[in-house]
Amino acid sequence: MKHDLKRGALLLISATFFIALLNALQKLTGSTLPALEIIFFRNLFSLPFVLLIASRTQIVLRTEHFRGHLMRSVIGLISMIMVVVSVTRLPLAEQQVLSYTQPLFLVLLSIPLLHEKPSLQRWIAVCIGFSGVVVVALGKGLLHGSASAVVPTWAYFIALAQGAVGALTTMQIRQLSATEASTTISLWQAILMTVMTAAPLPFIWTTPHIADAICLVAVGAFAGISQVLQTEAFASAQVSAIGPFAYSGLLWAAIIGWLGFREIPGMAMLIGGLLIIGSGLWMLRHDRPTKKPPVVTTDALTTTNEGMQS
Repeated sequence: MKHDLKRGALLLISATFFIALLNALQKLTGSTLPALEIIFFRNLFSLPFVLLIASRTQIVLRTEHFRGHLMRSVIGLISMIMVVVSVTRLPLAEQQVLSYTQPLFLVLLSIPLLHEKPSLQRWIAVCIGFSGVVVVALGKGLLHGSASAVVPTWAYFIALAQGAVGALTTMQIRQLSATEASTTISLWQAILMTVMTAAPLPFIWTTPHIADAICLVAVGAFAGISQVLQTEAFASAQVSAIGPFAYSGLLWAAIIGWLGFREIPGMAMLIGGLLIIGSGLWMLRHDRPTKKPPVVTTDALTTTNEGMQS
């Protein structure tokens, strides 16, 4: 497929819109249903979309690295649980901003786990990004114990920790991608997460009301739709070219939070968000290749998709 920046950007912006809707529905259902039950339906109803993507090339489940897929799914499940817990208790825009710390943790984790030596530019970006986290924390009074009683302090730490867990998941995907196709990784993720969340259902089951049941179906559908859109986006244009459009998710989260939950972002969140997003954009610019690379194919998409989905 030819490099089509406009098509890729529009598809990616659309994908972030569905992810914002997904988080809004998880926020709605998270107040009455267990997180594992929500995640079960998310994976169950997104599986047809994963199969749709896989069918475009070849559906391959055979693997010699089942343990790696299992570990990746366990860590990914923890990340999804943290998303549901944090998005249920935090304003949508604030949870979205804190999720953008994943590239920062990716740099930090690459030192002990991959034995990499980050460049000076990366260290500067990490410092800028975490200064944004401090600004958000100061705006909520988290550093001097005056946080609003409506939003528990621990919810912010879970949202921040989810960035670290998401980064760890991304690193696992990169390792698996050395020998596994992205469709194989996505299929094993959907299957294993569905099975793992189905096992405790008899012990935690809460019968959803009709409105919650509709939301659960939509959660899975929106997760699947967003994954299809992301796949098409990164197959249409270079990751380094359209990557910045992934940050449009903050705009959607702010709009949906304002219209649906009467959440108005504060000045500290806006400034902190700009610092965090700015650091991510700096990393994308720093990683931009000097020579024009070939167009990204579906087999190279899983890592980028994970960063948006978690």
